Amino acid sequence: MKAGSPHGTSGKYHIQSDINMIPLIDVALVLLIIFMVISPILVESQMRVNVPKVSSAPSKAEETALKIEIAADGQMAFQGKIVSHDALKTALSQQLPPGSKATLLIQADKDVPFDKVVYVMDIAKQLKVEKLGVAVLPTLTQ
Repeated sequence: MKAGSPHGTSGKYHIQSDINMIPLIDVALVLLIIFMVISPILVESQMRVNVPKVSSAPSKAEETALKIEIAADGQMAFQGKIVSHDALKTALSQQLPPGSKATLLIQADKDVPFDKVVYVMDIAKQLKVEKLGVAVLPTLTQ
């Protein structure tokens, strides 16, 4: 044993017995930021809808409208949440109180049978929706 060494260790190195938490906290915060950035993208839309294209530009009202998406296989989503055909009317009636002036936007895949779109339009008419729109994408003209 070296003289003057209280624990019998030699040299200038000693054992560190506590855990350094700073790298762990850094990794946790980076993961938190990544999930905060990605989660709105994942929540935005659960279905892929291939909307038809037109030559006119979409209006500003389409951005604030309540959205119903209809996928090519007939599956429907209201405000990004998948709903069945039977639950669509109740979901709409909860979001559209009587006398509401909200706009309803139907985003139907271009391969969806027309009767699925008419079904949604019929529900909107039953709930007395004043403004009803069909989403389209503008074509790039040169």
